[in-house]
Amino acid sequence: MASQIANKTNNEVVERDGLPDAERRWAMVSVAIGVSMATLDTAIANTALPNIAAQLNATPADSVWIVNVYQLAMVATLLPFAALGEIFSYRRICIFGLALFTIASLGCACAWNLPSLIVARLFQGIGASAIMGVNTAMLRLIYPSRLLGRGFGFNSLVVAVGFAVGPTLASVILSIASWSWLFAINVPLGVVAVFLARKALPVTKAASHKFDALTALYNVGAFGMLILLFGDAAHMVDVKTIVLEAGGTLMFFFLLLRRQAGHEAPMLPVDLFRRPLFALSALTAVCTFAAQGLAFVSLPFYFEAVLGRSPVETGFLLTPWAVLVAVMAPIAGRLSDHYSPGLLGGIGLAALAAGLVSLILMPHHPSVFDICWRMAICGIGFGFFQAPNLKAIMGSAPPERSGGASGIVATARLIGQASGAALVAFCFIISAKNGEALALGLGAAFAAAACLASFSRLFVTRGQHGAA
Repeated sequence: MASQIANKTNNEVVERDGLPDAERRWAMVSVAIGVSMATLDTAIANTALPNIAAQLNATPADSVWIVNVYQLAMVATLLPFAALGEIFSYRRICIFGLALFTIASLGCACAWNLPSLIVARLFQGIGASAIMGVNTAMLRLIYPSRLLGRGFGFNSLVVAVGFAVGPTLASVILSIASWSWLFAINVPLGVVAVFLARKALPVTKAASHKFDALTALYNVGAFGMLILLFGDAAHMVDVKTIVLEAGGTLMFFFLLLRRQAGHEAPMLPVDLFRRPLFALSALTAVCTFAAQGLAFVSLPFYFEAVLGRSPVETGFLLTPWAVLVAVMAPIAGRLSDHYSPGLLGGIGLAALAAGLVSLILMPHHPSVFDICWRMAICGIGFGFFQAPNLKAIMGSAPPERSGGASGIVATARLIGQASGAALVAFCFIISAKNGEALALGLGAAFAAAACLASFSRLFVTRGQHGAA
């Protein structure tokens, strides 16, 4: 039955409101494997950097490119892949991303020196970008409209848990095997995901507009320079470099906006940002993932450097956040089918802000329980936010613009995480002694800002309903 889906004509598949139950399960398994691999590999490399640098005889500064090149490739190419998905079908782009990610993971596992690993990570990031750029748009086709909240809840669970569990998984693997197995485990999973995707993912109707390669090039330059600017500004490099990078970022964004002006489906979907609910939901996502990035980059330093915990213990101390996200995300997803995303997200983000503040106020020698219940509050809040926010973003965009909306979902997440990580570096530079507390304080401030943005959607929604 599942193999019949791929053989349907475009119109037959698009007009159906979601896939039948059996096909939906297999489609979601393939999507979940791809999303979990892409998300995990964003997180596990951070934990493994010292180990990799030592075995490849690389300096710590040079080894940072193992993380940076992956993030740069993802952020720079997300929106072009989302646009390609609208034109050539989300199914083809997703399968391409799964295949490239799998091959690149094998390349990472076989890397013999730092340059070869960085090149493999570049292609791995491009594959991950193709997966994440169309992932959310695929959910609109896999799930019927009445169950979209449930689908977004499951997707949010996979993304959040993958990011949170990454350090723990990396610590466990490094305790029993070499760093290459961090990447090698993706290969069998990727093969299974490609097979299931070819069998179960629905075909989508191609858009009428064409792909503009020059616009894509400007997009790569704009977002690539933006991430470089974040990192260098946080590390307080010389003013000349910052000015040049800022100028390059502005130039590429100007060229991008001018090039796509008047386009019916712009690659950077400025048309969607004219919708207040979409804009506020995207802002909520950026601020929330910045708060998460600030917490997950700073807390390992606190647990290991201040409390003297081992890397494996640190991974397990981060686990309550992931576990509670796993518990709350499906619940929040189902609730979002009945209640306003602005209300649900606002409640969750208030809990996240409170949890981050409670971490700052921990006693000087906290017990495991002292740490875990605070991490649990953060996980509850984060899990309560993500699925409703995802539904708000996708629901506020017309179906034919699902690709652009899906690209913004992934871009907002990565920009938030990248800016959060950069701010942690800035906090440690200005205060080596209290850098963790400063980072958590900034995280709480971002969560509070996201909370206000989320609650403000209640008034936007009411106004829209009133107008209707």
